[in-house]
Amino acid sequence: MTSYFTDREYGERPRTGDAIDERLWAALVSVIVTRLRDGSFGYRFPEQCPDGNAACGCDDQAFGRVLVGEVPWTEWPLSAERVPDTPVILDILEFCAASVGQPVEGADHPFYRHHHLSWNREAGLQRFLDEINLLFARNGVAFELTSTGQARRLLSQPLAEAVAWTSFSTGEPETDRLLESARLRITSPKPEDRQDAVEKLWDAFERLKTLEPGRDKKAQAEALLNRAAPPGSKLRQVLGEEAMALTLIGNTFRIRHSETDRELLTATEQVDYLFARMFAFIRIVLKATGRGG
Repeated sequence: MTSYFTDREYGERPRTGDAIDERLWAALVSVIVTRLRDGSFGYRFPEQCPDGNAACGCDDQAFGRVLVGEVPWTEWPLSAERVPDTPVILDILEFCAASVGQPVEGADHPFYRHHHLSWNREAGLQRFLDEINLLFARNGVAFELTSTGQARRLLSQPLAEAVAWTSFSTGEPETDRLLESARLRITSPKPEDRQDAVEKLWDAFERLKTLEPGRDKKAQAEALLNRAAPPGSKLRQVLGEEAMALTLIGNTFRIRHSETDRELLTATEQVDYLFARMFAFIRIVLKATGRGG
């Protein structure tokens, strides 16, 4: 990826943005149009030479028809002035990544003034990924295309490391499933997936409270915390207070309940904060009780 002077001298721009604005969209459209013109998308949508013996470029019409079929919210042709919603843009980029290859010139066809083409999939995909990810990085957007061309959201470094390396073995399959689903969905580019990650994490938290023996849920929760920290210690007190606070959060915001008096989470930062807080609590309890983490 290209390294600019300001990145080297002052450090890369923080990747905190969760929306693709008009300026960035215009740049993305330019990349896509450039790859259409040089035939890169002929890898999936080849234009046939009139003599029918080989491919010679990209069939733009086929590309556009299939794009609006697979990403129905897309307007074709793409316009720099009409900015789709960010999740739609990410779908468009995934479509492009799945369709791109590096054109390789073969035999010259003088009559039609073109070359017959083949495509290097790996080289074309890598070039496209580098172009898109550079634009994301330079504009401080917290998305990237992975090596397979899938869009993912970038988390803050501490949370990203924790989410990436945490494993779950609570002994209760549904709790493990909820935790794993939350871990995966918090990295999704789609806001509704990240909201769902928080909901699943709180559901798992409630199930964790019942994993230890006890006469009722309260006694079971106390037994869990007593294993996580020595009874009577300051850390045990802190964990108890945090468990109560997290329970209150789950009942106050629209996380575990959907009543009209529950307050909505309205920003990515709010979702990330609550997820990180709950994830940190669950992780320390899991590690302390030998259930993963």
